[in-house]
Amino acid sequence: MNAILEELGKIGIVPVIKIDDVEKAVPLVKALAAGGIPCAEITFRTAQGEQAIKRAAKEAPEVLVGAGTVLTTEQVDRAIDAGAKFIVSPGLNPKVVAYCLQKKIPVTPGCANPSDIEQAIEMGLDVVKFFPAEQAGGLEYIKAVSAPYPALKFMPTGGINAGNIAKYIAFEKILACGGSWMVSADLINSGDFEKITALSREAVFSMLGFSVAHIGINTNDGGKAEQAARFFNTLFGCAPKDGSSSIFAGSSIEIMKAGGLGDHGHIAMGTNSILKAAAWLERNGIALNPDSAKKDAQGKLAAIYLKEEILGFAVHLVQRQ
Repeated sequence: MNAILEELGKIGIVPVIKIDDVEKAVPLVKALAAGGIPCAEITFRTAQGEQAIKRAAKEAPEVLVGAGTVLTTEQVDRAIDAGAKFIVSPGLNPKVVAYCLQKKIPVTPGCANPSDIEQAIEMGLDVVKFFPAEQAGGLEYIKAVSAPYPALKFMPTGGINAGNIAKYIAFEKILACGGSWMVSADLINSGDFEKITALSREAVFSMLGFSVAHIGINTNDGGKAEQAARFFNTLFGCAPKDGSSSIFAGSSIEIMKAGGLGDHGHIAMGTNSILKAAAWLERNGIALNPDSAKKDAQGKLAAIYLKEEILGFAVHLVQRQ
């Protein structure tokens, strides 16, 4: 996959921006980045789109800026000249896609049916936009239509919001979601960048869906671990489940038989996307311990620890099933 698209996948949310005042472009994308979304799809829906891309790309290099609603090869040239790093189109125009490939700029055309998808695959694409997502059948449609195409990733756009983004992101074939709820015209035109930052941060946490999955308690005695599990079962009905290195009492308490990471134990934080959560932490200066990574039967990352403990507890991410 193209490196730019991989980066969008790590971010997980692509704000779709219609801008009427080019002076708002730079503070807008900086507000997004401050809220945890360092990317923006600035559309060609207004006459200011091209200049907004140019200003944002030049003055906010920390933000990955792309061009949206690109309908012609002439607009592709203008977008590239303005500094756009990726191209998004509402539909699949073979001429535009071929031109983007020739120019070596990643493009995600809109696809809403198997015929579009197969044409995109034939042209060498491995990521497509699904548009309009909610109106065209939503996540259930994506799950159904994507089944014959195991290597293809989707970027659904249209009707995505803070209330439904988590269910989209939890599906492994979703690269990222496009949306505009954190960059509404009213907020942009009024210059309420603090609100945009707050909504962006809210969007990130809605997407990642962090919650405590379980608490781990360290002991170096298998007998004591078993005794503690029976205790939790007797008092609280937490049925024991014995494993090779630990015993679970219910689903929320893990008692280690021979110690483990953390002076006292560990805290497992569940998330809708462990890859996006890991990228979010690293962007915020939190180092992960690569030696602690565990993969599932399909070879996908299932758990990974932070390098630093918190008050004597190791902390790890776990992919929510």
